[in-house]
Amino acid sequence: MFILIATKMFTTGRIIFASLFVVAFVIAMLFSYKKDAKNNKKHYQNGALYVAIGIVAVIALLFLSKFLISGR
Repeated sequence: MFILIATKMFTTGRIIFASLFVVAFVIAMLFSYKKDAKNNKKHYQNGALYVAIGIVAVIALLFLSKFLISGR
């Protein structure tokens, strides 16, 4: 059923356009990433470590609040 609807919705031209758009978007994102990689290393040292610590802290606070609220 879904394939039947999809064949009516997406013509060959639309599929080609979407494919080319995705390829162009990915290439643009890769160029942008390579351009900014030097600045990111300089300005955001240990950034992943801080994000990981923040995520662990939030999860710990959620478990702590659940433990305190439930009373068990």
